[in-house]
Amino acid sequence: MQETLYREYCQQRQFDAETTEASVAAVRHFEDYATVVGATLETVTADHLSDYLQQLTRTGMIAEDRLLALARYCYVTRRNDLFVQLVHVAEAPGILPVLRARAGQIIGEKAADEVFGSVVLPPEGSPINAYPPVLDKIVERMQDALPADVCKQVLAGNMHQIPESSFAELRERFQRSPDIDAFLADRHAGLVQELEDHMNQGKVWYEQVITPEVLEYVRGNPEIQGGVRHGNVIHVTKIPFDPQAYLDEKDPTRKRYDACHCPLARTSILSGKTAVSPLFCYCSAGFEKLPFDVIFGEPVKVEVLESALGDSDRCRFAITIPERFRKNP
Repeated sequence: MQETLYREYCQQRQFDAETTEASVAAVRHFEDYATVVGATLETVTADHLSDYLQQLTRTGMIAEDRLLALARYCYVTRRNDLFVQLVHVAEAPGILPVLRARAGQIIGEKAADEVFGSVVLPPEGSPINAYPPVLDKIVERMQDALPADVCKQVLAGNMHQIPESSFAELRERFQRSPDIDAFLADRHAGLVQELEDHMNQGKVWYEQVITPEVLEYVRGNPEIQGGVRHGNVIHVTKIPFDPQAYLDEKDPTRKRYDACHCPLARTSILSGKTAVSPLFCYCSAGFEKLPFDVIFGEPVKVEVLESALGDSDRCRFAITIPERFRKNP
């Protein structure tokens, strides 16, 4: 274990002594497991990590703070593969309760209970492939009980509970821009620079490993995490979840899997049939619409144009520009 490096990281994050010691202990516990299976923290594999997390679940030792401690260690030590895996496992359980709460607000508690009432969520720390059957049941019930537009409204929320203040600087840049097109171009240019910085530092950008090929791919597509205006709508394309694998992949099914970000649904793409309805991609649409809600100062309409669950190899959305911000095509 690179304990000195990890403790320095904890100090930089200003963790208190109790949190730091608990984090170090969590990594040591994983290191003990690695030793038993004939590995080290440098050589332990994703399959090893999955087995370890299942052991924690069976023994009641799984907890969000433990997952975060391991993810932070993997981030610091550049085990990017394990870091991404841990982030997905940590964030997956929280999305469905947020979806249930949003459904209650929009369609009422009684209707929400009919959709979610008897659904049993996988226990914390479960492998990601435990979620698609549960999610498919929820979406199927939503489609049976609600009109399509209401389903989309429920799904297209802020499921990750991102504070709107996170986009305050982006809103200020929009207000300083001469027009929407200039703002979108500036947004994309800023992203390219940020990706280049992460690539040069060997750091993961959110969940993405940035390589020279990935950087050029994003640089050449201004829709990616930026946007291109077409009349009164803005088209936005998500960067693939595993962008280098996506660029290298030739198999269409695997390419869709590499494109999909959803920790709850993406494994269903490899099952031989799409077990999760593409309607659920409105959850991802909600993620893309949130910054534009803040930028424009009002909720915007979003539509899914293409998605990995919908048999496309990219996820693409249309943001409708509010009337007061529109310009001639």
